[in-house]
Amino acid sequence: MTGTASASARRITDALMEECGRTYAAEAGIRLRDTPQPLYQLLVLSHLLSARIRASVAVAAARALFAHGMRTPRRMADATWQQRVDALGEGGYRRYDERTSTQLGEGADLVLDVWKGDLRRLRAEADGDTEVLRAGLRRVQGIGPAGADIFVREVQAVWPETGFWVGAKGIQGAERLGLPTSGDRLLDVARDRDRAAFAAALVRAALDRETAERVREAALART
Repeated sequence: MTGTASASARRITDALMEECGRTYAAEAGIRLRDTPQPLYQLLVLSHLLSARIRASVAVAAARALFAHGMRTPRRMADATWQQRVDALGEGGYRRYDERTSTQLGEGADLVLDVWKGDLRRLRAEADGDTEVLRAGLRRVQGIGPAGADIFVREVQAVWPETGFWVGAKGIQGAERLGLPTSGDRLLDVARDRDRAAFAAALVRAALDRETAERVREAALART
């Protein structure tokens, strides 16, 4: 594949986006904008998604936390440990609920103390350097390399200076689908599509073999 994506890659990408071309933020009901509340909600979702638990459960747990009013770092910090545990359990996030409740409270305190509750301050600190951004995110309790990857992958929709970010899991999805596995070539495949949604769709293909198989079958039917 040189210069432009192959016809096969275009068909696979079209099928992939039709099958699961949406961000995890959108699935969790987050209307992502470059404003403090949705950015914090994305941080919470990234934390939950990074655990060894089904993505659907992490999304449901995020929705439950937000439904109980824990949409900002202040509201998260002011909630009791038990209130956070109960909301996580309501979303089915029971395996890690107690530890995660503690981490969410401590993480909210850090966001308030270091960035005054506004992750745009972290954006300014990073000044376009994605590695600095990821390092800053990892200061938050419960956010490791995987959680930082998730946040950057989703936030590229509103922080374009991150560049096209797929992450290791997205590369696995591309490989499973028979798409290129280098960032530059995947960007060529993405063309003018929503890059965050495309990256999330690749992750869904990596996490669910049946999804990838449906995409490949749909792409073949387009020939």
